[in-house]
This record gives sequence, C-alpha cells and structure tokens, in this order.
Amino acid sequence: MQLALVQGRATTTVRHRSLEGQKLLVCQQLDVAGDPSGDPILAVDQLGAGAGDVVIISSDGLGLRELLRDNNSPVRWWTLGIVDAGMNVMQDMN
Repeated sequence: MQLALVQGRATTTVRHRSLEGQKLLVCQQLDVAGDPSGDPILAVDQLGAGAGDVVIISSDGLGLRELLRDNNSPVRWWTLGIVDAGMNVMQDMN
C-alpha cells in the first residue's frame, strides 16, 4: 500500500472488457515526505475519489482481478481508501 495524489480522471476510447464501467484515476505516488515519487500511474477507483484527493493505493493486482471477477484483467493498481482532508498523514507516518 502507498499514498498517492489524484491528479485527475483518465478517459479511454478502448479498454479491456473487465474495465467497462470502471473509473480510472491518474495518481502520483507520494514518498514519506509527501513529495511526488516516480511516474504517474492509473488506478481503478470504486470509492469516488477525485482530483486533489490523497488516496491509499495497492498494487495487489490479484485482489483487484478477484474484485472485478476477471482473472485475465490487465490491472494492477486500485484505490483502497480516501484520506480524510483533516488528517496530516505525512506527519502521522513519521
């Protein structure tokens, strides 16, 4: 699990059948200081996160494939939670 900042929503013209109806977010992973880390990623979101939200993401593709009920889905990242705006997560992590 990792923290990430939602940069926006991704739209596609073609997508794998397992992702039909699924919301895809562009997320920037954050390091322990809260700074951007690495390249942005796409994450499946079923929680209603939006641009500017800090989310908890997981790279457990197997768990997500089970949730989507498709063992052949090409997914890896998904949102597990939305961080409460009143929390200072980076301070609490240290």
